Amino acid sequence: MFCAISGEAPQEPVFSKKSGAVYEKRLIEQYIDQHGTEPETNEAITAEDLIPLKTSRVVRPRPPTLTSIPALLATFQNEWDSVALGTRTLMEELARTREELSTALYQNDAAKRVIARLTKERDEARDALSKVTVSAGAGANGDVMAIDSVQGLSEELGAKVDEIQQKLSKSRKKRPIPDGWVTAEEVAEFTTESSTSLPFSQVSALTIQEEGSYAAISSAQGDTAIYSIDEGKVERQLAVNEPVTDEIWTGTKLIVSTAKGSVKVYDSGREVASLTEHAGPATGLALHPSGEFVASVGADKLIVFYDVQSLTPVGRCYTDSALTTCAFHPDGHLFAAGTTSGDIKLFMTKTLEQAAVFSLGAPVQALVFSENGFWFAATAKGQTTVTVFDLRKEGDAARAKVLEIGGSVQSLSWDYTGQFLATAGASGVTVQQYTKSSKAWSEPLRSSVASSGIRWGGEGKKLVVVNVDGVVTVLAAKE
Repeated sequence: MFCAISGEAPQEPVFSKKSGAVYEKRLIEQYIDQHGTEPETNEAITAEDLIPLKTSRVVRPRPPTLTSIPALLATFQNEWDSVALGTRTLMEELARTREELSTALYQNDAAKRVIARLTKERDEARDALSKVTVSAGAGANGDVMAIDSVQGLSEELGAKVDEIQQKLSKSRKKRPIPDGWVTAEEVAEFTTESSTSLPFSQVSALTIQEEGSYAAISSAQGDTAIYSIDEGKVERQLAVNEPVTDEIWTGTKLIVSTAKGSVKVYDSGREVASLTEHAGPATGLALHPSGEFVASVGADKLIVFYDVQSLTPVGRCYTDSALTTCAFHPDGHLFAAGTTSGDIKLFMTKTLEQAAVFSLGAPVQALVFSENGFWFAATAKGQTTVTVFDLRKEGDAARAKVLEIGGSVQSLSWDYTGQFLATAGASGVTVQQYTKSSKAWSEPLRSSVASSGIRWGGEGKKLVVVNVDGVVTVLAAKE
């Protein structure tokens, strides 16, 4: 009687009910633990299918070769030779493994060096491409193709910029506060007038129509809602189908920028144009005071101006850093763009030549110009302060005021009179007031309404606030 696995006489024989084979108990139990089947038939088997056999204990006979000292010595010599040969084989395999590992490490290091070199060459080529001018003949007719890093506005649009600047700068100096405009006392009494949940979340953009009756609110999911501020409800929805990063309203046209680099134009709820000038996400939009053209900035370091009527690009400029947000000066002759490097770059609108640089120290989150014409406010990602810069000064002297808000700020909005600067963030909403007569700042309003976007309504009587969860809140003074 021999074990079906080892071929030797078993010390503890067991009998399989399924195949009738005899096994050494410890061997068949190990095999069942590893495979769950029987070696003879490959059928499923468990320990309960084994029946112990009662036999007299078998004494294993000693091999004839181990009955003398010379035979034992020869056996030990053979065992030693086998161990030595096995050790030699292991040493050879270890040496080969070390060589393979060393080669793999060298290859990995070389690949990383090549990747780093190619990345550096790519960045240098991109930078050179953004600064170089390429001209080439385009056939026998003598047409010329030009790719410029800076392309200013046409003479016609440039003349329009000058006209708007002269008109607005002249009227601003003598412009009184409109009758019926909100006062500091009314702002201090702002409370929640209405609160509405949108049919989507992940809100990423907010803009208000010039008349102040409607707001457009968009999300990173590609949804846009047209919200009636007076009625406190969503009147209709648009499907942008791309993550929206910013939006502006001009007349009946709603213009949105997306994370896929598109600038889409909707007129009366219908898409009329989709412009794809950016090679990466388009991160910000701004409308020129003339209403003749809009600007977009992107992570690809590109600034593009578009004609509102023809819906075509009319100017472009590359910068040396990715751009996050933008705004036009209220006179229209300056264009500001915030960067991921923490700089705020000012360009001449007509030529797109850089005019000045202001440093914020961290990636710019939001910036907005004051209607007084010589201030603009900016905040950086993660900062709890809002810095007010004076355009008439340079360096550290340009920091006219640093306002401590007490929480991170995500959105800014200056009212039409330049008195009230509204801030929005996760910690709530504040309104900072500058009193020209006393040249002092105060805080007439602080609300705990968490928000990611904020805009002033008509005559400053309302503040429209939205948070990332898709809740629109309208703050107003009690009647």
